[in-house]
Amino acid sequence: MGLFNQKKGRRRLVSDINVVPYIDVMLVLVVILMVSAPFVNPSVVNLPSVSKASKAPDKPVEVIVFADGKLSVRQGKDLTPVTVAGLIDAVKHVQGDKPETPVVIMADKSVRYEAVIEALKVLQNAGIARVGLSLQVHK
Repeated sequence: MGLFNQKKGRRRLVSDINVVPYIDVMLVLVVILMVSAPFVNPSVVNLPSVSKASKAPDKPVEVIVFADGKLSVRQGKDLTPVTVAGLIDAVKHVQGDKPETPVVIMADKSVRYEAVIEALKVLQNAGIARVGLSLQVHK
């Protein structure tokens, strides 16, 4: 018959698409991928190894911002209430002769964001290099 149907002497165009060749090609590609997949080597990442630290890390100085905006500095198990103006002196007193001791700001989750940023800014402006924020980790 070809491309045209011949009925009663008239020629009509056939508008059907033959999808069988497309399916055959796709199946051949799938088989090729399945056969070649085990031969592909996944890339291996060589991670560096780290030896155990020679000394324990320094215990950080904890600056606590309470829900009412008041500040305290934790020295061991003792909490010392401080003002924003006295924060630097209290932190440097706890650091003692180790100015590289890190400072961690701990804040209640209901504290205004500005109070935490103000404490962070005061500590950074005083030249304290290692200042971070403490988060609660869920297990």
